[in-house]
Amino acid sequence: MRRFPYQNPKLDVEARVKDLLSRMTLKEKIAQLASIDPKSFITKNAVIEKEFLKSCKEGIGQIGTVGRTILGTLPAESAKARNRLQKLLLTKTRLKIPAIMHEETLAGYMIYNSVSFPQAIGLSCTFNPELLRSIGDSVRKVARANGVHQGLSPMLDISREPRWGRVEESFGEDAYLSAKLGVEVIKGLQGKSLKAGLIATPKHFAGYGASQGGRNVGTTMIPAREFREDYLFPFEAAVKEGGAWSIMNSYADIDGIPCAQSRWLLTEVLRGEWGFKGFVVSDYNAIDQLWNFQYTAKDENEAGIKAFNAGLDIEYPVLRFYKGLEAGVNDGRVKESDIDVSVERQLRVKFLLGLFENPYVRTGGLNNMNNKKDRKLALRAAGESLVLLKNEKNALPLSKKTKTIAVIGPNADSARNLYGDYHYFAHYNLGEEPAKKWTKSILQAIKEKAARKAEILFAKGCGFLEKDKEGFGEVLRAASRADVIVAVMGEFSSNAGRGISGEGCDRTEVELPGVQAELLAELKKFGKPLILVYLSGRQLALGKIESKCDAIISAWYPADEGAQAVADVLFGDLNPSGKLSVSLPKAGGQAPVHYSRKRSCRIKYIDNDALPLYPFGHGLSYTSFAYSGLKLSAKAIKGREELSVSFKVKNTGKQAGSETAQLYIADKVASVIRPVKELKGFAKVKLAPGQTKSIKINLNPEQLAFYDDKMDFVVEAGKYKVMIGSSSEDIRLQSGFSVMSTRKICRREVFFSKTEVK
Repeated sequence: MRRFPYQNPKLDVEARVKDLLSRMTLKEKIAQLASIDPKSFITKNAVIEKEFLKSCKEGIGQIGTVGRTILGTLPAESAKARNRLQKLLLTKTRLKIPAIMHEETLAGYMIYNSVSFPQAIGLSCTFNPELLRSIGDSVRKVARANGVHQGLSPMLDISREPRWGRVEESFGEDAYLSAKLGVEVIKGLQGKSLKAGLIATPKHFAGYGASQGGRNVGTTMIPAREFREDYLFPFEAAVKEGGAWSIMNSYADIDGIPCAQSRWLLTEVLRGEWGFKGFVVSDYNAIDQLWNFQYTAKDENEAGIKAFNAGLDIEYPVLRFYKGLEAGVNDGRVKESDIDVSVERQLRVKFLLGLFENPYVRTGGLNNMNNKKDRKLALRAAGESLVLLKNEKNALPLSKKTKTIAVIGPNADSARNLYGDYHYFAHYNLGEEPAKKWTKSILQAIKEKAARKAEILFAKGCGFLEKDKEGFGEVLRAASRADVIVAVMGEFSSNAGRGISGEGCDRTEVELPGVQAELLAELKKFGKPLILVYLSGRQLALGKIESKCDAIISAWYPADEGAQAVADVLFGDLNPSGKLSVSLPKAGGQAPVHYSRKRSCRIKYIDNDALPLYPFGHGLSYTSFAYSGLKLSAKAIKGREELSVSFKVKNTGKQAGSETAQLYIADKVASVIRPVKELKGFAKVKLAPGQTKSIKINLNPEQLAFYDDKMDFVVEAGKYKVMIGSSSEDIRLQSGFSVMSTRKICRREVFFSKTEVK
């Protein structure tokens, strides 16, 4: 069989790309910029397959990428379908170019029988970059074994708007934390080499989480300085530090310009300023929205041409709007040389993935990916994601002498509601039966943990959005018999309006939904220890119910091993270590309440103050920690000189625990108004009782840079405050230093501080 030069793996990648591109017709090039619906190849629809084969003969069968697995498809079935599609491409098309297969990988490979990790908002509360890289690495191995080459994650949107349903997919409110964790996920997903790696796809570029009114796909009005310093920062780090090979655009618009057609964003900033070498993919149907939702294009062809000319390389989920690119070339609205560049970007990655040499995967044994190693990692992640918000009078852990425990609430006996959107069970809105075949509910985990030691009484009590109180009586009877009450409440997730949080599930009220707060008020009257465990995907306002609870645990959506982790924390077999990645408001009307607001944003209301109920970085432990010995390497630094910040943390309690020490910086006087404080480093340390560890955080002056009154990116001369704390409000140590001279930075190179723990 005749081989083309680009099929020779001994040639370097660039030579292979150039040779293959030179052989492609315009139709074949455009087809590389398209995705394809995978359903026909999974269901073996003969009619659709016939149409595909016909397109191969017409020279447009060289599909660039293939989309997600359909509901209910077993891994082996899905992998076989991918193999079959690759075989069609390699045997029925002229140039024999394999396809990139993409899937959702936000918190695990989103397919039946694959291990799910906690939803991203929970993972961010671990403050554990190494853990997130391990999770990315796990997802990479499972996805590649299934014939997947691209993962649509991580989600790097800064989420300060609690009404927005997609907060749960993010790493929270802070740009530094989001960037640091996002980079580690990318490195885990992509691995040391794309030969065995998964293309990471940071999303949604950019500003998606700041929609007006918290409405999904809503318009955003973000000031230019804030947009660059906060909303673009994690993406810049993803490109420069993480080496991400793909980016997905945001559905939103920035000041009236849809991100899908913003050449400034997709080309001038992403490629021109940051040097991004990978390819940009459209969020599903984002190009569609230009002409039927945002109305910046008169028809499908114009929408496709505007998106492509802006720098959007590949259309998801199917070839539709980019069909008009051929006409655009013919009438001069599109340059074929630009199409060549976009095709080169994708072909380059296909060669780096090794797809031309190894397009197929083995399908034996794929239907059971429930391996012990990943479940153990999921349990560790779930445990570290739990945040103990309150623990009055040491209500937790539960005493081993407790005889009767009432476990109540709409989420107590739910396995399905442990999952967030972009977890398999929630994304497809499946019921309890399939979820309980895979994992246990919190009620079940408590029963197993308390076996023969305590009687467990259960009553659901109420639903979620319903106002029905008929179940109150059963709950109150159970509570009257119990020594301790554990209320498992909160939200549940799905999408398209089918959940209380999730994509397309935005809320005007951000308190506990339905009559759950009223039920807590009734339970409080018993005067017994009342512990609230709540599942949620957003910053719930707990101001009205906080005083009614003796202890509160935020469990987010902890997924497969979440119930076990909750039970372990309740009974003291696990010491909680999670820290909030979002500030929790007292009332919804306070939002946004992120810790890094400007000083003017802390002015009081007539009926409330402007401070959160629980601040960013907050999280309690069953032990206590003392901070001491703050030292700075210098009182003043010049130019590129680093500042070392060292201090000690001691476990002053009686059991082992982990503490996340946080470093904040404040610019005392600047040319523009600056945040009251900004996170610039952190260290999570595990300490035995009485043990002390020394922490050193090396701060690079470039981390102090901001956009000044002329929109120059500068490190400004002046005095800076250093704060070390257990949260953004619980500051334990303080000092200060000066920067001697102002320096303009043309290209940001340093994103994170370096940390040493001894």
